[in-house]
Amino acid sequence: MTSSGVPITSSELANLWMTYQEKTMMIRMLEHFIEHADDEEKQLLQTHYNNASKAINTITGIFQTEGAVIPLGFTENDVHKGVPKLFDFLYDIMYLHLMTKVEMSLFSLYCGMSYRKDMNDFFINLTAEAQEMNSKATQLLLEKGVLVRPPFVSMPTEVHFVQDKKYRGAFNPFRETRSLNTIEVSLIHHAIETNLVGMQLMIGFAQVADHKEVQEYLAKGMKLSKEIEIDLGEYLRQSYIEPPATHAGKATPSKIAPFSEKMMLYNTGLLATFGLGSNALGGAFSLRNDLPAKMALLAKDIFTFAQDGGKIMIKNGWMEEPPQMEDRIQLTK
Repeated sequence: MTSSGVPITSSELANLWMTYQEKTMMIRMLEHFIEHADDEEKQLLQTHYNNASKAINTITGIFQTEGAVIPLGFTENDVHKGVPKLFDFLYDIMYLHLMTKVEMSLFSLYCGMSYRKDMNDFFINLTAEAQEMNSKATQLLLEKGVLVRPPFVSMPTEVHFVQDKKYRGAFNPFRETRSLNTIEVSLIHHAIETNLVGMQLMIGFAQVADHKEVQEYLAKGMKLSKEIEIDLGEYLRQSYIEPPATHAGKATPSKIAPFSEKMMLYNTGLLATFGLGSNALGGAFSLRNDLPAKMALLAKDIFTFAQDGGKIMIKNGWMEEPPQMEDRIQLTK
């Protein structure tokens, strides 16, 4: 990549730095998964591992060219080789399916925040890679029968417009209101699906954490994911739709940590941030008054949970500081 004499902007630097953190974490997670994966799973995981390694090398090259320090991110010290697997049947692909959703969201956002052509091309390529991996993970999980499709519906044959204010309903979810529309079902299904994967991640992380404070925090994340799954699942049941569930991807009984607590908390925080975005999307596109109200309450709990995790990371010296703007203004009393 060449800069053509144009310096990197603050947003481009920030996005490269955040991508470096996420990609080095993914490398470490994938190393544990690949060590225990079957051949079919290993091929897909290895492809994403190779893509992540290439992205890390590209970012490292950009930082070196621009005279910037290379972030620490997550290193071989954050993964422990030769330990029992922490998650069972197909969880590695379920995790990949979830994390490529996160990556698609992040990298497409970063595309719109990039102004230098090489930066824009880089994030366009990362978005395409995440989309391809997500598609392959989706198909593999469907073939194995562990991913539940959203409900099928009859195709609409007429166009209708909302005529009655009652379409939005009451703010109380237990009062009689209309059935969910397809937009609302899709967003609730997505939220439950991601929280099921996140809940198992929290269970596995909590049972191998050394620090009592970290263990209790991760157990709180497990309970929060379960609460979200139950609360949103009730909306589907009220419309006579069964929430998604799966028999696969459970945490094993292992008590030996494959990852550092620093990395487990970072991963948890990243998923909490993704959950906040998903909740905001769900609330914004719902036309029933009770759903945005519920999403707002859940978002408050997720935000508090994420903040608590950040405090633990800072307390233990695990939070790497992002690049700072130069101090251009001297504040005086």
